[in-house]
Amino acid sequence: MYLYLGSDTVVREGDILGIFDLDITSQSWRTRAFLRAAEQAGQVESATDDLPKSFVLCRGRDGKGQRVILAQPNSATLVKRLTR
Repeated sequence: MYLYLGSDTVVREGDILGIFDLDITSQSWRTRAFLRAAEQAGQVESATDDLPKSFVLCRGRDGKGQRVILAQPNSATLVKRLTR
């Protein structure tokens, strides 16, 4: 099964490590530091041109490492898409 994140971006369900709400998690300095480090490492992708409401942490494309995908739908919507 695949999860549609927007802007023609899909992720295999088995590659998803976590789905996070940006409004809640960005209040923590640890999350901000994690996102900053991921961006500096070139691991951040955007699936939206609008203001992102969530981010999805996934395995890297090669099965190693990780990637962070910023998405416009909120985390609850993305979880509902997975559970259908």
